[in-house]
Amino acid sequence: MVAVTATNFDAERAYDDQKFNAVEVFKSDRMKVVCGYFEPGQFIPVHAPSSDVAIHVHSGTGRVRSGDDEHAIEPGDVVVVEADTDRGIKADEDGRLEAFLVTAPPPTDTEHDPVREGIKRGEFDPKSA
Repeated sequence: MVAVTATNFDAERAYDDQKFNAVEVFKSDRMKVVCGYFEPGQFIPVHAPSSDVAIHVHSGTGRVRSGDDEHAIEPGDVVVVEADTDRGIKADEDGRLEAFLVTAPPPTDTEHDPVREGIKRGEFDPKSA
């Protein structure tokens, strides 16, 4: 028997006024899959975990940081950032952003400390603040 995890991006939709909302779809020791819902201006702060990430933009627009570069993103775009590279994602100020994110392997709790701190301080890129 093969285990299957299925969801509907629209059915999972949930926003948080305080910070981006990551609805976990699947997690194993090899991979983590989330649907990310961002209100205008919300973000995942720049951090550099030891995992690769693939981001597929479902709707809305924003920016993805990859190393020292920022890339505009829009529906249909797929962005991949390699492990140990500074990365972050931010919704544009004029609308919501929804994205599907796959990390492999899942970042550790310690690797997400900069994410929690950046959100608490309201800093997309803590190094430039």
